[in-house]
Formats: sequence, C-alpha cells, structure tokens
Amino acid sequence: MTETEDPKRAPASGRILRAGAIYFALVFGVGLALGPPRVLWLEPWLGKTIAVLLEAPLLIAAMWFGARWATNWARVDGGWVSYLLVGLLALLLQQIADLAVGFGFRGMTLAEQAAYFATPAGFVYLATLIAFALMPFIRMPRVER
Repeated sequence: MTETEDPKRAPASGRILRAGAIYFALVFGVGLALGPPRVLWLEPWLGKTIAVLLEAPLLIAAMWFGARWATNWARVDGGWVSYLLVGLLALLLQQIADLAVGFGFRGMTLAEQAAYFATPAGFVYLATLIAFALMPFIRMPRVER
C-alpha cells in the first residue's frame, strides 16, 4: 500500500480531500434517497416548506454521523482549520452536484435555482447547507480543540 492509499500516512492535504469527498458522498447519498419521496409525496401533500422541514433533521443526522466518520477514517488532524476545510470542500462538491441535478433532472436554470433561496423552503435549505459546511468542525474531537 502506498502512502496515498493509506489514510494514516497520507499528507494532511490528502486527508482533508479524502474526508471532504467521503463526507460529501455520504450526506449527498442520503439526500438523494430522501429527495424523491420529499418531492413526489410530501411536497404535494404538505407543501414545500413543511416537506423540507421534515427532511432537514434526517439530513442533519446524516451530517452528524458522516462528519465524524469521514474525518476519523481519513485521520484528519491539524486543528480546526483542517476540519473547516473538510466541510467547505464537501459544500463545494455538494453545490456542484446539486446544480448538476437541478440542470439535468429537473430542467432548472441557474436563475431558478438561485431564486429558490429566497423562498421559505430555500431558507431552510440554506440553513442545512451552513450546518453541512460547519459539521466537521462541530464534530471535531475535543482533544484537537
């Protein structure tokens, strides 16, 4: 096993990249699983805002566990900056993927996707994005704080 294959021996930047990618994949996977039931079943029944409010705790739980698991697996260290970078990298990947899903599957324009943030459901979504970016830092082991 080479240095780049073993997370224990990878350089700090490699560990941050791996943790960010894994954290993104875990939480985005949960979001992909929850999205269709929310859009197809809950939104027509309860409205967008309530549907997003019901989905948010499940996503935050995925963030809570995913942030700790990804950073532990990749053996992230280096203090709070490293953990914050994991979250920011994951957020960047999430936004790229979210735009791709919006363009490809939902036929939305960039303006439509941006306008969503000005709705009540969009405010909830924005709050979950902030939580997503900060969760690796929030879940950082106390020893490193």
